[in-house]
Amino acid sequence: MNEQRLSKQLAYLLRHAPEQAGLTLEPGGWVPLAPLLAYLGVSRAQVERVVNTNNKQRFTLDGERIRANQGHSVPVDLRLPLTVPPVTLYHGTHPGVLEAIRREGLRPMNRHHVHLSREPETARQVGARRGRPVVLTVQAGAMHEAGHSFYRSDNGVWLTEAVPPEFLQFP
Repeated sequence: MNEQRLSKQLAYLLRHAPEQAGLTLEPGGWVPLAPLLAYLGVSRAQVERVVNTNNKQRFTLDGERIRANQGHSVPVDLRLPLTVPPVTLYHGTHPGVLEAIRREGLRPMNRHHVHLSREPETARQVGARRGRPVVLTVQAGAMHEAGHSFYRSDNGVWLTEAVPPEFLQFP
């Protein structure tokens, strides 16, 4: 299996369908590595290469267990500590959803959290997956002061439950 296909399989199983591989997410989102390797028919070295070379650092390998860092649609508590965010964060999206975002803010949709970036360029790359990107500025410091919770995943992605429209700046 090539590395790109393996990365997609890992993301799918660890974020959306662990039961398909007979896995149960443990606290923190971890699964034992051995049954995952057996299910996928790959070696530990192949998985290590994907974990170490994935430009988005989607996975963490810790001894004999692995997890997806964020993006889950299945119930999971990643056990991330509450973290004070920077004053400003960014969210990449596409023009087709701007009117809904203006009305409702950012919602996690089928995920557990809204994903935010520290740099506008990262948000631009995320938004470009669906065409011409639009980068929204999130007043994360003001949200935090208003009582909203923030978490930071192992790969630096900022997570929050939702972003109300009053904390967004549109281009």
